[in-house]
Amino acid sequence: MKNINVNLVAKLINEQFSKWSNLAIKPVKFSGHDNRTFHLGEHMSVRLPSAASYVPQVEKEQKWLPILSKDLSLPISTPLAKGNPSEEYPWPWSINEWIEGESLTHKNIHDNNQLAKDLGAFLIELQSIDASKGPIAGEHNFYRGGSLAVYDEESRDAIERNKDVFDEHLLIEIWNLALATKWNLKAVWVHGDVAPGNLLVKDGKLCAVIDFGILGVGDPACDAAMAWTFFDEKSRKTFKNALNMDKETWNRARGWALWKALITYNGHDNSNKAISEESYNVINIIVDDYEREKNR
Repeated sequence: MKNINVNLVAKLINEQFSKWSNLAIKPVKFSGHDNRTFHLGEHMSVRLPSAASYVPQVEKEQKWLPILSKDLSLPISTPLAKGNPSEEYPWPWSINEWIEGESLTHKNIHDNNQLAKDLGAFLIELQSIDASKGPIAGEHNFYRGGSLAVYDEESRDAIERNKDVFDEHLLIEIWNLALATKWNLKAVWVHGDVAPGNLLVKDGKLCAVIDFGILGVGDPACDAAMAWTFFDEKSRKTFKNALNMDKETWNRARGWALWKALITYNGHDNSNKAISEESYNVINIIVDDYEREKNR
């Protein structure tokens, strides 16, 4: 949806939460794709879905984040209120507690190895919370925690379209390996979008995890994709050990990272050089890491 701006947010706040109407509203430095986020004063944020497909995230976060936060040692997004649709904005929206911190970058983290341990420990905590009544992976969270086979056709298409750039046979081998197994244990909680933009850093250390819109329960493999999109060889191994992942789950995790990098490269090859180059590098990291593993 277009025109999600300060004026719209101010109108929504004035109409539905007049007690906060005197607070300053401004866009956050880095807003996500699924939602547009704004500062509300110094201690709150307003989060509005950017399209109809992201609307289910609002109810899910309102229901589950207060429950999950009780058993997690790091702060996570905390809903304070839920806004209703209006004439100007057609969907529900959220007001959350603001968490101080900077989005993770290679420059603001002191120690990748410590980050791998801390993030792994957080995800193990998340997976340990009772998920028996949680939302099963599906369309609502773009199948994070579900089967990678949902993305089989578009992944193979992206491989075919770029066979002059990458080793087609090797990518198909990695992809087939990811599809060869399934999660046969009890379904666990998955964040669904463990990426630098959703990890906050303070004083060089991981200090919070935000944006749980793709939350669900199922196979934890999807939450390990950052092993190839951010970590180097040493910290990747540390991350795997911290997650205590078996070989099959690790193969599926690699598949999640490959799928995302492939479709991103395929979709931006001619339109956004920076995004295309980043995805190109991730695909090569995945291939190099896989070949090293094969040759051990």
